[in-house]
Amino acid sequence: MNNEDNQPYRKPPSPLPVSRQPPSPLFTYHQRPRTGVIPPPLLSPGAAEVKDQAGRRLSIPEGARRRSLTYAEAGIPARRRSLAYADLMAVFYPPNIIRQPTVTDTPFECAEWEGVSDSALSHIPIDEPGVASWEPTLERAIKSIVSIKAQCVRSFDTETSGTYTATGFVVDAQAGLILSNRHVVNPAPIVAQAIFVNYEEVELQPVYRDPVHDFGFFRFDPKKVKFMQLDSIRLAPQKAKVGMEIRVVGNDAGEKLSILAGTLARLDRAAPEYGVGQYNDFNTFYLQAASGTSGGSSGSPVLDIYGDAVALNAGGATKAASSFYLPLSRIVRALDLVRRGEQVPRGTIQAEFEYLPYDELRRLGLDMDIESKMRETFPESQGMLSVCTAQRGGPADGSLQSGDIVIAINGKPVIEFVGLEDILDSSIGQTVHLSVWRGNKAYDMHIGVQDMCDITPSRFIEIGGGVVNEVSYQVARGYGIQTGGVYVASSGHVLGSASAWRGSVIVSVNNIATPNLDAFASALSQLSEGSRVPIRLFSLEKPYRQKVVIMNVTTHWHALRMATRDKCTGYWTYRDLDPPVLRIGAVDPQTASVPQLPATLAPANKVWPSLVYLDFHIPYLVDGMKNTQFAGPGFIVDKEQGYIACDRDTVPTGVGDVYITIAGSIVLAGRVEFLHPVYNFAIVKYDPKLIGNTPVEDTQFHPDYYEGDRRLAQGDDVFLVGVSADQSPVVRRTEVSSRSMVSTKECVPPRFRCTNIEGVKLHDQPSCQGGVLCDDQGRVMALWVGVSSQDSNNKDVSTMSGLDVAILRPTIESLRNNLGVPDIRSLDVVLWTMRLAPARTLGLSPERIRQIEEHSSDNPRLFYVMGLSTSESPAAKLLTTGDIILEKNGCLVRDVNDIGAIQDDKCVELVVLRDGKEVTLKVPTTGLNGMETRRVVHWLGALIQKPYRAVHEQVRHLPSEVYVSCTLYGSPANCYGLRPGMWITEVENRPIKTIDDFVAILKELQLGWPESISEEPSLRDMRTARYVRITVINKTEVTKVLSLRVDGHFWPAWQLVHDSSAATGWNSIRHL
Repeated sequence: MNNEDNQPYRKPPSPLPVSRQPPSPLFTYHQRPRTGVIPPPLLSPGAAEVKDQAGRRLSIPEGARRRSLTYAEAGIPARRRSLAYADLMAVFYPPNIIRQPTVTDTPFECAEWEGVSDSALSHIPIDEPGVASWEPTLERAIKSIVSIKAQCVRSFDTETSGTYTATGFVVDAQAGLILSNRHVVNPAPIVAQAIFVNYEEVELQPVYRDPVHDFGFFRFDPKKVKFMQLDSIRLAPQKAKVGMEIRVVGNDAGEKLSILAGTLARLDRAAPEYGVGQYNDFNTFYLQAASGTSGGSSGSPVLDIYGDAVALNAGGATKAASSFYLPLSRIVRALDLVRRGEQVPRGTIQAEFEYLPYDELRRLGLDMDIESKMRETFPESQGMLSVCTAQRGGPADGSLQSGDIVIAINGKPVIEFVGLEDILDSSIGQTVHLSVWRGNKAYDMHIGVQDMCDITPSRFIEIGGGVVNEVSYQVARGYGIQTGGVYVASSGHVLGSASAWRGSVIVSVNNIATPNLDAFASALSQLSEGSRVPIRLFSLEKPYRQKVVIMNVTTHWHALRMATRDKCTGYWTYRDLDPPVLRIGAVDPQTASVPQLPATLAPANKVWPSLVYLDFHIPYLVDGMKNTQFAGPGFIVDKEQGYIACDRDTVPTGVGDVYITIAGSIVLAGRVEFLHPVYNFAIVKYDPKLIGNTPVEDTQFHPDYYEGDRRLAQGDDVFLVGVSADQSPVVRRTEVSSRSMVSTKECVPPRFRCTNIEGVKLHDQPSCQGGVLCDDQGRVMALWVGVSSQDSNNKDVSTMSGLDVAILRPTIESLRNNLGVPDIRSLDVVLWTMRLAPARTLGLSPERIRQIEEHSSDNPRLFYVMGLSTSESPAAKLLTTGDIILEKNGCLVRDVNDIGAIQDDKCVELVVLRDGKEVTLKVPTTGLNGMETRRVVHWLGALIQKPYRAVHEQVRHLPSEVYVSCTLYGSPANCYGLRPGMWITEVENRPIKTIDDFVAILKELQLGWPESISEEPSLRDMRTARYVRITVINKTEVTKVLSLRVDGHFWPAWQLVHDSSAATGWNSIRHL
């Protein structure tokens, strides 16, 4: 099963070559050829003679009629009839652990024939319906076997969010109970449906999952199955025998239904290990067979020839054709209780046991007299139970030790797992008396039995898009820690700011201990929104090493709530938690001193008071973002109003939280004020009152470079004053090695890229996160910034380049004069340089070449249209790829800054060279937004926004303004095929063009509305699932119709709206 979180989680590989059956998509019917289990009908003495001599079966001659013979006539013993002429390919292992009955010891009989004499059965005809045969058995069984498709909607405990398919089978048609694996029923919240063989679909409600063993039950409404008679598969654990021929029927590797043949080879295999941190079964035997089941077959019944289930398919080896099946003995007990609507008691002393043969037990010190008595009491047994581990902090901790041999419990000898669990399950809340042999002595001890439900989490808290739950028995067992504590199942936005990733355990929040979820919720309610607090945690990989990290308290982006699972219905209910308090004006001003740098770092001492450090955290992956955390330097450009300039590699989008470190000791929350849509810089704002008398300074720009009269050129001497990763200064005297156009590539998914701008490169440039290029007096001539792009494999790369400060001047001056952001306009083209030689070949006249050479003191060049930023703007309809732009408004174009981004002009006159001729065009310009994304709508796990500039660049035309930017794992959008990069054009056959149209239809049709938390679970269970039909178009203009399941409970609709009056610049509207 996949992992979720808003971001995909990669599980660590299993240390053993054993893996649980992973899910797979839907399937097609597949049936294996029948193997001979009934002797062929005898045709005639002649035909039979030929067969005896030739050793092969003859076909029936046309017109021949066969006669039904009885078993007695055929000479076949009735009690061996199911094995007659069968191709048994079993591998018989020596009985090295327990005595395993074989085909020569115990016959395989149906229940109706058990105890019936051979003479009473001798008259039954071979071809009569009462005789076992695989064809009718499988035809009957597959009607009770279902394919399960499910979405794990939240990461929880050992599971991660995602979608998967599996198998289950009906064990009680009247009550609507389906048996499957625990890892299918899932401890996490899921939404699941069952598909019967006739493709009828019913909703499933998980009602029980065993805390340890790999089984659980779903419930469905039998009345919803309209076109098929429901039947059940009987559970017969006592029929499992070594050598038994079986069929595993289910959704194997996406094939519906696959029928895989096998032969039971072992009944005493140890439970398979799926890897540390994963769900693992223990304290039970498993059955093994040579049957290569694979993904999606989890939960399949293991059938005998009479159609009874003798085991439950659970896992398989990755490097061998071996499958592992869970015995049914404990499942039968649980099924009886679930049928009656009772709780399934599960007791534990938090100890893991293993079954060891007597030779190993003797090496552990087992007394010969005890072995003799045990062999006498249990003559068929070849071993006993030994303590493997006692869980730290559990009831058995300090009493049991690894290697202890269990002699008796409550005075009753116990040698196998079923007997052990029977006693523990019936002794919850009581004390059991254990007799063990340790070394060469016997010890008696009394241990309290704990309810396993108390250490199996059934609650979680959603905080900042992440999920936390209490440490479960499964997780604690895998890493040798105590149960309880706050386990990070998914980090999300808030916990991710502290690098509290999945697999962390939070010990305290703001110095308040958090031993459980209630303490964690209480600690959160005492925090202040927007504050930064310490949290203490440790990683499960290194539980011995705690660390203290800083967490940003920003819960306004997401809901803060607790979910609780009902023990009877399995339904999850939400309740809102008390959020951190928003204290307006409660932050006191702080004053710090700017570090004085030594003279050896000059001119950094003059630049350092204007440098700050920025941390940017994104709550949602919009605008084509793939990462959530960014960092880099910023430069104060107006200390009176609190404006800071930085590159868009540090602040790539407007949706997020900005934290500004000033003077190395003051951390303030800021907000994004402006994102330049073409050039590589952004403006961030903070409240200058909050830094008190801290002696910060405005960045001192060199006037000639700031006004644009000069610019850095090849060979110029400069000082690079940068900021390293640990925020210490980096100073290097160097020179400009080159000046050229900044090259970036279209990104996947589409996101901002810097275009139509020149940058400078340096000789011997040091490693740093950014800075400034200045003279020896500290006057800044260019910013040293990161340029983000992608390589040929679509992997993000970042390079450093010098950015002329002249391009910042219009924005800075407009903000300083309280005029807001300037009116930035564009020709919607991507420009590149061209030398005069190829331009001459393309038809540029000699007169124009002389004019260009006269006005260019060095390096004469032209600029041509390499591509269009959008195909739908007025400029894009007039300009075309290959146009060489010669003049703008009557002036020769000598610098890309003349046409890369245009200030204020709504229409410009251009002279272009096209097809060897100069053409004069009046080209309208397109106004660009300084905060490109201003609205984000969430619906059924899809983040929807208006297409931004980078999307326009990669399509011929926009199908609509309803663009899917991201989908979340485990959501209906992710499950039913709604992918990032699609446009929604219709909802229920109603065309939509804009986000407003889309939201209006959601409101009208109530699609994705949150369900009332006070609603009775039974009412929700009885409701028929609702699906909505939408039409989508991808970037290659392929149209598809999708049907999405509406889920307003786990995936309510909400939206983010940009609001300049809000503290962060955004308002979160929880109900559309």
